[in-house]
This record gives sequence, C-alpha cells and structure tokens, in this order.
Amino acid sequence: MRIGLAGVGRIGAFHAKTLAALDFVDELVVTDADLGAAKTVADELGAQVAPDTETLLASGVDGFVITTATPAHAPLLRQGIAAGVPTFCEKPVAATLDETIGLAELVASTGVPVHVGFQRRFDAGYRRARAAVESGELGFVHTIRANTHDQAPPHASYIPTSGGIFRDCNVHDFDILRFVSGREVVSAYATGANKGADFFAAAGDVDTAGALLTLDDGTIVLVSSTRYNGAGHDVRMEVHGEKGTIAVGLDHSLAMRSAEEGVDFPRGPQKWSFMERFLPAYQAELTAFAEVARGERTSPCTVRDALEAFRIAEACERSRAERRPVALSEIEGI
Repeated sequence: MRIGLAGVGRIGAFHAKTLAALDFVDELVVTDADLGAAKTVADELGAQVAPDTETLLASGVDGFVITTATPAHAPLLRQGIAAGVPTFCEKPVAATLDETIGLAELVASTGVPVHVGFQRRFDAGYRRARAAVESGELGFVHTIRANTHDQAPPHASYIPTSGGIFRDCNVHDFDILRFVSGREVVSAYATGANKGADFFAAAGDVDTAGALLTLDDGTIVLVSSTRYNGAGHDVRMEVHGEKGTIAVGLDHSLAMRSAEEGVDFPRGPQKWSFMERFLPAYQAELTAFAEVARGERTSPCTVRDALEAFRIAEACERSRAERRPVALSEIEGI
C-alpha cells in the first residue's frame, strides 16, 4: 500500500516510523508545513516527500494519515474526504463541537471511510475489560474508575491550542469508557485545579482535573487527570462489578509504590510517555486502518464516536466553568 502522512511533529514522526515498519506499507509519502522537517523524517525512513497535501492526495495514495497540530485536522480531513481517500485522523478531528458535528454529518453523507486515532481501543488490556463486561463475567457493573496521568506537562505553547485538559487528555478516557462499557454518559460533574506552572491558568486551563459521570444504566464513573505525575505515565481503568473486578494497566510498570511493608509490587520499570505505554496499540490501530482502507472492515472508531467523546468533554468543561452538574442532553449532538 502507498500511504500518505501529513504532519511530522512528535506524534507524526512516531506514526511515520510505525508505518514504515509495517509489512503492508510499500511506500510512505510525508508532507509538513515545514518541508525541512518532512525531509529529515523521510530521509531517516526511506520515505518520499510531497510539497503539500494537495500533491500528496493526488499522487495515488491508498490511505491518508493526519497527524498535524489540532487546528489543521478538520481542513485536512475535509481534503481527504473530498479526494475520496480513506483517512486516518488523530484526535480531535476538530477544535470545536460545531465543527465536529459538521464533519460527522459530512462523513455520513459521503461514505468515505474515516478512522479516528483513539488507540486505547486496540490495547489488549482494554479489549479484555470490554470482553469481561460483554460476557457478563463481572455481573452487573456498578463503578468504573479511569485516569490519565501524564508524567510531565507539555510545552507551554501547546496548552492554548490543546482545547483544555478534558478535551485533550480525558477525551481518551471518555472514548474508552464508551468502548468498554457499551453505555452512554448522561450527566457530568467536573472540577479542576492548578498547583503547577502558571501557563495553564493563563490559558484558562487546569493542570489537574476530576469528573463524576453517570451512565445511562446508573453506573458511576470516576475520572481523573493530571499533567504532573512524576512517578511515571499512568493510564488505568478499573471496572467494578457484582461478581468481580478487572483492572487495565495494573502491572509492574505501575507509576506508584506501596506503603505496606514487604510488598514489592510494582517492581518497575515505569513507563514515561503515552508512546511507550501504547506502542503495540498504535501498531494495531494503524494495521486496522489499512484494513479499512482496503475495504476489509468498517471503521472501528468513527467520527461519530469522536463526536460522542467530545460531547462528554464539553459537558465536563461546562461543568467545571459553571460549577454545576451538566446533562449530556444540554450538549448539541446528532
């Protein structure tokens, strides 16, 4: 397959390297607003360089991968759809709710396959948790805990364009919550705080957040996030049921230590970034995208899925700002 990729920043270069190592990729073509950066990545991977996205899409690619900064996602996604090229887009597909709704409607009307990059859906632990819920192994589920704790904050320049901690960070928790539980969120009550660098507050954001969600079957969900988890990158989910509990991310890389004497769990080593934590999942999701592009399967994570996760993030941000519970029915959808 001939795959085109736009955007060779941190995640883009990572995806380009992953794609170059996958057996189904015969040719990789990259482009970026900074053509020097694109050439550097291309030279390292033996890829080709396109001068712009229009040229890339017209060059006969079988799939288009969007890994640029967030503001460029929606315009590039529209370009890929207009060209009729199966497209993979990193989250979020757009910076605003209205734009996300518009894209979901566009994809539905055109039928061009679009796969959104929520890689946790391809992580073995989350898939095992989903199977435990679906099979009834846990009995009825009453409580779910989910957290995304970054080891260190991103660069200050990233925060003003990130959309805020709920839309940027916890949106992964919101998507995987729907995937694992098979349920929808009906209400959100959220809060946040700043104890770290001033640039979070300057951008109207927080560096630590929490949310209490209620699902449509009454399940209670506790979600947390922080940009300051010095012990390591910590992404987990606990699903508590009538007959049992299952945990994702509970292994020796766990970014905490026990206060109990004689306990040697976890033994380490810790993981320090999302790329390290989810490398196999990233490989699996891009392999799945190739299957989508070849017409062998439908998209396993649609723009409609991205919209629903974005709506939960919007509800949490509104709840934090207005200091009140927010029903998901207050957030526009389709």
